[in-house]
Amino acid sequence: MTYVIEAARPDDSAWLGPLLLRTWLQTYPNPEAEIDEDWIREHRGSSATAEGITQWREFIEAAHQQPDLLFCRVVRSGTEIVGVLCGRRDKVVTLGPMYLLDHVQGQGLGGRMMTEFLTWAGPTRICLWVTDYNDSAVRFYQRHGFEITGERELWQGKLPNIRMTREAASSINDS
Repeated sequence: MTYVIEAARPDDSAWLGPLLLRTWLQTYPNPEAEIDEDWIREHRGSSATAEGITQWREFIEAAHQQPDLLFCRVVRSGTEIVGVLCGRRDKVVTLGPMYLLDHVQGQGLGGRMMTEFLTWAGPTRICLWVTDYNDSAVRFYQRHGFEITGERELWQGKLPNIRMTREAASSINDS
């Protein structure tokens, strides 16, 4: 299978809302945290609605107008979008969201997207939030020079997230 990573196009917005919901349903159910399909649909289901798709379109259009401030790449497999990585530059660079469907993980696509993102971000501090029980994501970010800060949040009062940062002077090999 051939995968292409490229800048998101406005028409991709119709794929991205449903992709986000699908990846959440694959990634976040956790009985201990009382996160189930119903909770995910209640809190992330709007991403797949007309309103959520419109928000994606607006973000993508803004990224095209301000590529120095906003970043959005998609992974294509034929006509299907199977992954996304976005970010924004403000006082610090923030990474997220970053998702790949389960069936395409482990093929180097996340690393390729991260390399593009780190090149875009340049030598600056980068922050992200990751769900604390998403061990594979935490390890992935650590391989790319991110460290757990100890800062925590409960997204929507329930989903346990931890803050990770990558300092500008990271000596980690990003390839």
